[in-house]
Amino acid sequence: MNLSLWIDAFSMVFNIIGMVLGVGGLLLAQRSHRRWPGYAITALGFIVATLPFWYQLLNTVTGAE
Repeated sequence: MNLSLWIDAFSMVFNIIGMVLGVGGLLLAQRSHRRWPGYAITALGFIVATLPFWYQLLNTVTGAE
């Protein structure tokens, strides 16, 4: 199996992990005095959740299989 099929198969897992990281990061930013760690975790969650989309987009643009 190539990487594209693995990313497609686990896209729901990436989305769930990204959403959990995003909500956890926002809760941390809301409750703590220093907010940057929570915002950083939220940004990481966004990147994880959108990883399948970015992979498909880059494959389409570059024409790689």
